[in-house]
Order: sequence, then C-alpha cells, then structure tokens
Amino acid sequence: MISKIKLAALVFSFSLGVLKVSAQDSPIKISSKVNTDRSVDISFEKQDPGTYTVLVNFGDLTNADGSNEQDVTIKGYSGNLLTLKPRNAEQGIGYSYTSTYIRGKFEPKYDANFIYVLPYKSGTKIRIAEAEFVGAKYFGNTTPADWKVYNFYSKVQDTVTAVRKGVVVDIKDLHESENSGNLVYSSKSNSMIIEHADGTLATYKGFKKGSFVVEVGQTVFPGTVLGLNAKTNPKSDFHISLMLSYLKSKEIDRTRTLQNSKSLYGFITPRFSTQEDPNVILEARKTYIAALPVEVLKKELTKKELKKQGIK
Repeated sequence: MISKIKLAALVFSFSLGVLKVSAQDSPIKISSKVNTDRSVDISFEKQDPGTYTVLVNFGDLTNADGSNEQDVTIKGYSGNLLTLKPRNAEQGIGYSYTSTYIRGKFEPKYDANFIYVLPYKSGTKIRIAEAEFVGAKYFGNTTPADWKVYNFYSKVQDTVTAVRKGVVVDIKDLHESENSGNLVYSSKSNSMIIEHADGTLATYKGFKKGSFVVEVGQTVFPGTVLGLNAKTNPKSDFHISLMLSYLKSKEIDRTRTLQNSKSLYGFITPRFSTQEDPNVILEARKTYIAALPVEVLKKELTKKELKKQGIK
C-alpha cells in the first residue's frame, strides 16, 4: 500500500537533480562581468568538481552573436561558462538570461562491456536483488526500457567499496537508518555519487549515517572503502544499492510529475568480475563472492597509482 511508502521519495532516476541556478542554496553560482572591451564573461563557481551540463536561455540578447539557447559542459570548481563579444565594439551588449543545470556530461562515450567489481571487499558473499522502478510501481509512470539498479545484500554490516576508479562528486549523510518494520520505500537514504573518467555516474545508496570515510573531490579506486551499509528495516539484511547511469537528454520539463516524468538519464547494465566468473551480468536471487583481480586494477590505475598500492 502507498501508505507504507515515504511519499517524499523521488525515484532513483530523478535523484541526480535538475535545478535552477537562481536558487539561493544552489551548488552552482553563476555571475556575469562586463569587460573593458565591452565583452561579457559569464562564469561559474560550484561546490564539487563533477561535470554538469548547463543550459543558458537568453531572454534578451542584443549586439552579440550566438544562439538564445546555449548548453555548456562545465567541470571543476570554477571557470568561464561562456563569453559574449559585441558585434559593434562601440556599443555594449544587452542581455538577460536564466540558467538551469543537470549533473553529467551529455551523451558520454562509454564502454558497455566495461568490467566492474562488486561493491564489497574481496571474499564477501553477497545476495543480489533488482530494485523496481518506484515511479511505475506506485505512481503510474512507465519503467525506462534500460532500467537497472541492483541491491547488494550482506548478512552482517560490512564495508562498501568502489566498483571502479572515479572522483567523489556528491555525499549526502543526513539520515539515521529506518526502523519501521513495514517500510517499503524511503528517500531518506544516505548516498554517494562517483563520476568516472568516461562520464558515467555511479550512485550508491544505503549507507549508515556517519560511516563515510571518503570526501567530495577524492579519487577512489576499485576496492576503495567508502563507508558501511545499513538496514532499511529491522527485518531486512544489510544492503547497498548501486545505479550506473549517464546523461542522455537535455530536454528538461519543469512541469514534470512522478506520473509523467521521463528520465533524462540512461541506465547501464554492468558486467562484474566475481570469484565465480570474471565477466558476468548479475542475476537476481543469486549469490556471488566479491573479488578484486589485479587485472581490473591494472586496467584503471596509472603506473604511479599501481606502484603506490604495491602492484607491479
């Protein structure tokens, strides 16, 4: 029943966020500056080093070339978004704009056959379940054709580890573990987003509050400890959820609801290296044992990083 669900929840696919830059609590601040040559620099500052796609809509733009709608990919903590140059150098530029952003690089090129490791230390026995698309189950939406989110269950509380090399770009550590015995779904879950070199994003959900041992901006490697898993309710095992995604659309609809939203993200069905199989697509209700093969590390780490970890 829906009464058992935390209705403040947003579906996994919506959690990466589409936000107006004008919000006071926005993690991205955009400002403009008129230069002595009458050009205009529009710059950004943000709270994490991750990649965002910024959509700039000029409601008024005079004495300058360029489209009234522009999208720009930004990365790092600060930099130049775009520069407007006057057509007539003797006159200033007239402009007004609004900005919207969404996390991720638009349509990144990625390897669909990339091999990940399981999100637990080597030797850990894990039970697999597939998470349903909550928008379809409870709100009448349609499950995306490529939807794939795994839940990784362990009998005892255990450390959660990175499935591949990347940079931590977001951590939410706000919620105590739920204690309701009839809880079906809740958005009150501590989470982390790691951005990979190819532009894909790994969203981990279900950490114990206060257990994170990495921070935003830190580079992590396959097997790097991130934090501890937690229980959704007293009757469940400890678990962590993992979603691998990429930005596939910039068509932001500000009127969207849980009933009619279309995901702006594509979802990846990952292949994993386990002790049973070095290249496997996980199956629900099966158990696997985590492994951390040297071959996986050699594929991702630089020579300097390998040497630091004692790998030749």
